[in-house]
Amino acid sequence: MPSEAVLREVEAWIAKAESDFRNIELVLPAEDAPLDTVCFHAQQAAEKYIKAALTFAGIPFGKTHDLSELAALLADRFPLLSSVGDLSDLTDAAVTARYPDDLVVYDRDLAEELVERARAVRVAALHDLASQGYIRGQR
Repeated sequence: MPSEAVLREVEAWIAKAESDFRNIELVLPAEDAPLDTVCFHAQQAAEKYIKAALTFAGIPFGKTHDLSELAALLADRFPLLSSVGDLSDLTDAAVTARYPDDLVVYDRDLAEELVERARAVRVAALHDLASQGYIRGQR
């Protein structure tokens, strides 16, 4: 089992990810929701859940927003998380959702798709963490 300090860091990553999901829940239902922002928060939530798993596993990671790259680091110990599938569109939202980009249109369908993909990352991360003995709030 990881140290108390590591468990605190894992909890901090999860709390930040849940904050991103809370933002999505508050904004997405609005008819005029800023969908680019929703997509950015979906990417951020997924990234933070993956980084929580990496932290728990003691796997170092660099400063990257590439979700597939991060998830690949977990392949041996977190099978469900590493098999979530293609995360490239979600990864792209880390940057393209924050800046003007004529190539990506963040409509409601795309926003909902990316949010669902982020939720799949959350479910997989929590499942894999639990299989490793992690219990939320166990500190």
